[in-house]
Amino acid sequence: MLVVYKPKGPSSGTCIGKIKRLGQKKIGHAGTLDPMAQGVLIVLLGQGTKLSGHLMSGGAKVYSGTIKLGETTDTWDAEGEIVATAPWDHITEADVLTEVGNWLGESEQEVPSYSAAKHNGQALYKLARQGKETPVKTKTINISHAEVLSFELPYVRFRVRCTSGTYIRSLAHSLGLRLRCGAVLTELIREYSHPFSMDEAHTLDAILEAPHTLPEKVIPLEKALPEWPKIVLDEEMAKNVRNGMSVPYNPETIANMPFAVGISAMLLGPDHTPLALAETQIVQRQPAWTIVRGLWQ
Repeated sequence: MLVVYKPKGPSSGTCIGKIKRLGQKKIGHAGTLDPMAQGVLIVLLGQGTKLSGHLMSGGAKVYSGTIKLGETTDTWDAEGEIVATAPWDHITEADVLTEVGNWLGESEQEVPSYSAAKHNGQALYKLARQGKETPVKTKTINISHAEVLSFELPYVRFRVRCTSGTYIRSLAHSLGLRLRCGAVLTELIREYSHPFSMDEAHTLDAILEAPHTLPEKVIPLEKALPEWPKIVLDEEMAKNVRNGMSVPYNPETIANMPFAVGISAMLLGPDHTPLALAETQIVQRQPAWTIVRGLWQ
């Protein structure tokens, strides 16, 4: 894995493509950023691409950004065309604090029309660009932390901690609706993408200007899912895993954790090389680790 600080401007795909041209045959990501956004972009290399789904679906994200009151655009951010304006000078800091506080908890969030979400197999943004009507789609999100960092009305700086897949543009848009003045996202920084923060990220320029240092910037796969137990197998069990077989469950390997179906773990070889993502199941009436995703070459 490679933790990149994506700059504002280029798409995530463009950044990933430049890294691929350094000689990476297999490359992927654990969640993209819009071109206007900057911050933590987890790039997956080689066998790391097999972790994409697990990293994208689990773990929190932390964003900070700026919202401008008084405008509405078709994309819900400053990149789109302005479709409406409204007075904002009656809005108070207390009004904003109340509505940002209402972001907290679980809710159904409206998905932006200009997004990669699919409808009948086609991305919504493609339908929107063609002038076609886009269906209203929602998704369940959870925000565990929301704060206002500063006020310079009509601009509001904020920070949120949220579940993966949350549209920050939608939060800005919803704030504008609740305040009845419209609002757009003008700046966005991803400060944290589980399990990595900006402190661990390398700038794209630093990576591209010194490709010979890439190996020392790469993070081992076993650090990708820190909350998962790591189970070190002996050589015989490791061989069975490479053959796609389940292996016996031993509670002593994970601090005497009682057996339960559905426990996730990363299985490591005797040399601590990641072999597989596994899950506990009952196999032939015995508790066992079954392979969910092989990580061996």
